[in-house]
Amino acid sequence: MRPSSQPFGHHALRRPGQRRLSRQTGFTLLEILVVLAIIGLLAGLAITNVDKIFGGAQGTTAKLFVNQTMKTPLTTYRIHMGSYPTSAEGLQALITAPSAKAEKWNGPYLTDGKIPRDPWEEPYQYAFPGTRNKDSYDLWSKGPDKQSGTADDIGNWESGTTAEK
Repeated sequence: MRPSSQPFGHHALRRPGQRRLSRQTGFTLLEILVVLAIIGLLAGLAITNVDKIFGGAQGTTAKLFVNQTMKTPLTTYRIHMGSYPTSAEGLQALITAPSAKAEKWNGPYLTDGKIPRDPWEEPYQYAFPGTRNKDSYDLWSKGPDKQSGTADDIGNWESGTTAEK
């Protein structure tokens, strides 16, 4: 038997303690538009900062190259030949034997047979004896401005003022 206080219909089957669902569940058009606007703003910020994100990666790549990647081939060349390649011989001496020293040369000292370019598609700069590293070599990238001797040069020396190469 049913108590007479409960009406017939779907509400009659409700258990005690259950809340009645509202017909207005879901998002309004305004709420959806606000969320889309926020997503659009975030996407816009991310897109405008992509060059800064990748620009930092390019600088890090160049710094790793001049400080770490080339250290082993140049040191191995020095052990075999008695000194680093001269400025005139340049990094090409790591790939092909200098004509005056061909009998000692035991290369190539770079595995892929070509001199890598910096992240801005410019050749790395090399000098021996170095002007920054007096007892060693200077190896640097001209940086994003593609001009040697400017503040954005990335080299195998301690940070400081840039000397014209």
